[in-house]
Order: sequence, then structure tokens, then C-alpha cells
Amino acid sequence: MDLLQIILGAVLLAASVFLIVVIMLQNKKKRGLSGAIAGGTDTYLGKNGTVGQKGKFLSKLTTIVAIVFVVIVVVSYLFA
Repeated sequence: MDLLQIILGAVLLAASVFLIVVIMLQNKKKRGLSGAIAGGTDTYLGKNGTVGQKGKFLSKLTTIVAIVFVVIVVVSYLFA
């Protein structure tokens, strides 16, 4: 196995775990089927209609990590 493949594999594993953690930290936008039936009042937006500082940061971080993840997958596919 090539050293580059080992490095890309380790970075891909770290990025995937980090992506899962960042997604799990985000607030849920919907309550799912139970919220639709029962008319859940909790939403992603706060009381004043804004996402909030934490929500914006996590959203941007999720986007960045997802893009890095896709780039690593494409690069590792090209070098495999």
C-alpha cells in the first residue's frame, strides 16, 4: 500500500467522523412524523425567527467539512 493512500485513508476517516459529530451537534429542524401529526411547536428558528450564532457556525462548518470529505474521496479515487 502506498504511503499516499494510507495518509488519504486516515484523513478520510477523520473527516467522516468529524462530519458525523458536526451533524449530530446541530439542532433538529423538525420533529419528524410525530411533530407533523401533533403539530410540534419547536422549530429550527428561534423565538425571534433567526437561526442563532451556534446554528450558523455549525451549518457553515458542516458545509466545509462535507466539501473537504468529497474532495478527499475524489482525490483518493484518482490516485487509487
